[in-house]
Formats: sequence, C-alpha cells, structure tokens
Amino acid sequence: MALIERKPSTKLTFSDAVEIHKRIQRGEYLNRIAADYDVNPGRISEIKNGKTFSGSAAQAI
Repeated sequence: MALIERKPSTKLTFSDAVEIHKRIQRGEYLNRIAADYDVNPGRISEIKNGKTFSGSAAQAI
C-alpha cells in the first residue's frame, strides 16, 4: 500500500478571521473563501458562527 503525502494544515490567524468576516459580509460564498485559504469550508463556518476567533466579527465592522 502506497502512502499518501498530505499537505500540512493551514493555520488561520485572527487577522485572517477578520478578513473572512468582511468577505462574508460582502456576500461571498464560504466555499470560495475556504478555497482561497486552503481550508475546509467547516473552518470558515466556525469563524462565521463565532466558535473560533471570537471577537473577530466585531473587528470586521
């Protein structure tokens, strides 16, 4: 069985989360944002819903 080489996990920062909130406010799709940051759309959803990077939504305003 061949081993599959995996890409290292992309680390999002607080400033990334602020920018993600701004993009969501402009109406961009979560899938497109996730692709730009090379993360799963679930990570973007967690930011949107305040499960991670709490306070980033307030900074985006």
